Formats: sequence, C-alpha cells, structure tokens
Amino acid sequence: MKEKIYSLDLFYGGAPASFVMKSMEAIELEQGGFVDDPHRHNFYSIIWSFTATGKHIIDFHDYPIEPRAIFFVSPWQVHQVITDPGANGLVILFTPEFLQKNSIREDFISNLRLFRDSDETPPLLPASQVFLKLKTFASAMQDAFESGDEMRFETIGAYLKLFLIECNGQCTLFPDSSPQVIEVGRSLVHRFKVLVEQHFPEWHQVQDYAKELNVSPGYLNEVISSTIHKPAKEYILNRLILETKRLSLFTAKSNKEIGYDLGFEDPSHFSKFFKTFTGNSINEFREMHHL
Repeated sequence: MKEKIYSLDLFYGGAPASFVMKSMEAIELEQGGFVDDPHRHNFYSIIWSFTATGKHIIDFHDYPIEPRAIFFVSPWQVHQVITDPGANGLVILFTPEFLQKNSIREDFISNLRLFRDSDETPPLLPASQVFLKLKTFASAMQDAFESGDEMRFETIGAYLKLFLIECNGQCTLFPDSSPQVIEVGRSLVHRFKVLVEQHFPEWHQVQDYAKELNVSPGYLNEVISSTIHKPAKEYILNRLILETKRLSLFTAKSNKEIGYDLGFEDPSHFSKFFKTFTGNSINEFREMHHL
C-alpha cells in the first residue's frame, strides 16, 4: 500500500493553512460516508467526540470512540478514524509553525502528557464540568476562526493554549509518579525522547543515549522508568518495532531493506527480533492487516 501523508491544506480547500477547525459532521459529509485508509499527517490533530462512537486506531492500537473522548495525535503517527454514522464532535488541526507564529514554544507541547509521538495514546475522558469548560474554549476558537479578524490567529493561539493546559491537568497517565520525580526528570526524559526519534535506527542500546546525555545508563533507566513506567530499553525497542510496522505496511520495501534501514545488518537477526517482540513474523503481520 502506498503511504498516505496529508498536509493541512487538504482540510482547507487546498489553500495554505496552519490551523483548521471542522465538525465531525462536516468531515463525514465530505467523505461521503466512506472510511479513510490509515494515514499520517504532518500536523497535530485533536479529535474530540461530543456524542460520536466508533473506533480510533493509532499506531496499531485500537481505542474506542465514546462520548466526551478527546484524542491527541502527533505528526507522523499512523491513524484511522472509524465513526458510526451521524458522528457529532470537533476536529482541531494545527501545524508546528502555527505554534511558533503564535508564541507557543516547542517545549510547551513536548512537556504536555497529551501528544505522545510513538507510545500508546489513549483518549482523555474529561469530567462533565471540564467538558463544558473545554467547549467554552473551543467555541472561542471557532468564533475567532470564522471571524476574519486581523488578530484572529493570536486569539486562537491563546485559547488553544488554555485548552491544552486544561486537558493536561486532567491527564491521568502515570498517576503513581510523584510530582517531584516528574519535575526532576522532565528535561532528561524530553531530551531522551528527542534523541530516540533522531537516532533509533542506529542507536539500539541505552548506553548510546546515556553517553550523549552525559549520565550513567543506570541513572537514565531509573528516571525513564519512574516517569513513563517502562525501562529505557523497552522504549527504544518499542520505537523500532513501531517503525518496522509502519514501513512494512506503508512502503514497498522488502524485509531485508527495512531491517537495514533500522540498523540490522543480518536479516535473520532482524526477523527474529520482530517475532520475539510481536509474536508474529513481518509477513504474518502484513497478512493480518490484509496487505
């Protein structure tokens, strides 16, 4: 299957765009009732069900769509939204450039517990009173978006930041982590994740990242385990597995070529690695997804 990568312009009639808001009803009408194929975006997506139901597949994990559920999808994640007819909700789309132009620092997004580039991304289920507060922020963004005012994007940026801060405060991922541990390790975890995204094809060992971060492998693993509840090694291997899945389904590359791209010179070692961690061969994985 040829990989689908969407830019934000597609969602705004082909005109240049850095921020778009659309109702689920409008998107369903545009798609004519057809379900889109799995695809990737080069922008951030917030998919918010008001009363919609269905299924959202993000990087090969299935999550139910239910009323009030809010999904946060990072650029380049593979996802597919499958809603039941008559979906009611809101989709908020924005580019990294939109954040920069509206004085929202890059590390603001990365420090949130909402957008998770290559890990599990379950939806947020806000309480009723929070749901109403978020709708107030969303309505303000929608009014500004449709206003045509000269300063509308500055207004949207301010309300978007408030929206994300409120959502982050409701996030219950890793509730057992103490605030002190999270605060101390925040910078290290962020730098580790950035390095993994940059170097996972060639750096497979914890010590590779520890050396670059100027800490011991033991300390790095302790901080990562305390904050994201999985060892650093597991995080690295999960990223390799995820990229293998993405490349095997959305490119025409052979298993050998994928393995080479991900730093495995021995094809048999690569095949064994994938099967050990998934329980299936790469070909079996492809067959499971009917490709």
